Amino acid sequence: MKRPNNTPDNPRLPLTRRNYILLAVGFAVIVLGFVLMTGGGSDSPDEFDYAMFSWRRITLAPIVTVGGFVLEIYAILKRYE
Repeated sequence: MKRPNNTPDNPRLPLTRRNYILLAVGFAVIVLGFVLMTGGGSDSPDEFDYAMFSWRRITLAPIVTVGGFVLEIYAILKRYE
């Protein structure tokens, strides 16, 4: 039985193993960014703790999180042969 001309002889998945590894790494980077954002609260609601506005929570964590999302987009769009 012959195959029609429009079906490939070697069908392949749109994403390869490398893509899935990059997706997992990107997800881990996003989780790391959210972990960096945690903490800084006060034990008592009556006192204010300025540790909430540390450099790690305000600057580093959002950069790491956005970097993780960029890595996710790259992992989806990158085409390995």
